[in-house]
Amino acid sequence: MGTKSFLVYLLSGFAVVISYAFFSTITTTNETSSVLGFNGSLSSTEKQEIGGFGSALGRSTRVWPDLEFSWRIVVVSVIGFLGSAFGTVGGVGGGGIFVPMLNLILGFDAKSAAALSKCMIMGASASSVWYNLRVPHPCRDVPILDYDLALLFQPMLMLGITIGVALSVVFPYWLITILIIILFIGTSSRSFCKAIQMWNQETIMKAEADLKEPLTNPETQVKVDDDSEQLVVPHVKSGLEIICFNLSLKGLLVLMVVWVSFVLIQITKNDSRDCSPLYWVLNLLQFPVALSVFIYEAVKLCKEGRRRRKCGNTESVCEASIEWTPIQLIFCALCGILGGTVGGLLGSGGGFILGPLLLELGVIPQVASATATFVMMFSSSLSVVEFYFLHRFPIPYALYLTGVSIIAGFFGQYFVRKLVTILGRASIIIFILSSVIFLSALVMGIVGIDKSIVMIQNHEYMGFLSICGSS
Repeated sequence: MGTKSFLVYLLSGFAVVISYAFFSTITTTNETSSVLGFNGSLSSTEKQEIGGFGSALGRSTRVWPDLEFSWRIVVVSVIGFLGSAFGTVGGVGGGGIFVPMLNLILGFDAKSAAALSKCMIMGASASSVWYNLRVPHPCRDVPILDYDLALLFQPMLMLGITIGVALSVVFPYWLITILIIILFIGTSSRSFCKAIQMWNQETIMKAEADLKEPLTNPETQVKVDDDSEQLVVPHVKSGLEIICFNLSLKGLLVLMVVWVSFVLIQITKNDSRDCSPLYWVLNLLQFPVALSVFIYEAVKLCKEGRRRRKCGNTESVCEASIEWTPIQLIFCALCGILGGTVGGLLGSGGGFILGPLLLELGVIPQVASATATFVMMFSSSLSVVEFYFLHRFPIPYALYLTGVSIIAGFFGQYFVRKLVTILGRASIIIFILSSVIFLSALVMGIVGIDKSIVMIQNHEYMGFLSICGSS
């Protein structure tokens, strides 16, 4: 599946499903209005019961089970550990697995499950970032974290999360389920194809290396005199030097400014009434904050690309091996917003889009994984702070599950990176990424379809909802 075919697949699938949703909403509203005098709006309680993907998974009222040792907590710990380990290695987080797991196994309500999912993603991302800071770039003398790409996508991702949260109130959950299945099947298939291509390229490279090995055998090399000029041994960086080299204070400062700005806006917005003038002002205020940082980084990439082309330098501006043009940058902005929107709908970190997108831009798997988890650490922590002030999750469970994810994220990165080094196949990371995305689509698809059938049998309202007056 090529890039153009993939885009056509997504756009056509989304267009068909959303058009059907509009048609069914109009038909349902007219029929209900003629029979019951229904005016198309629902109460806040009704919206909580039937709106959003999270509501498809469970109850709308707050349910917090006690933290005690049982088979349920053991199963959740195992699934959470594996999901965090493989999710962070692939750079996708794992929210598509965590939310159904917390709701169906432990019995948390949908909103609390989404909030705890963010805690797990934040913990796994933070430990993965700490591990990656201690790892050098596999093939270049540059930081393994690409700060240019992080600054390009982080503000768009956070903006998309806000949009996704709003759409989770407006969209019926069956529509969200179908859209996510279409998206995840497409991205997982695309990633799987790229993994196979990379695996084949690695096989060819290993075969060529095996042919050259006899030529470099020490027994066949010509001996030189002892007084010959000694070769210069390259300097091997210590662990502290690698950490300092991978850290960019300027990049971290800009990312923190964006993060703090969104946190303050979200906290202030939570105290405002839905659809009030202050509510809309604060929502619109997020756009200039995100766009200003994105435009700054986009202009920087374009100027640097033009300067290098004039000088005949074919080296990539950043890890993305593409030519930065306005069309490419607009595409990246839309993908960043789409990734954040998916994160807002699911309670994930947005890595389901960002991870495959970085690979599509030509970023090598190790850097794509490190950069995606780095960006997810900011986006997920933003939601955790907001949910904390809203009292959306129990602290004991949050601390326990975050601890499990921290350990899983570190060990997942450690073992998979060691496996990549031993086998010499970075394509393993892409295989893990595509597998996690496909598994998430499978889990959410089964849960969503099951609930949709129940709602159809009960003749429940399945159209679009109003964003005003919801909670």
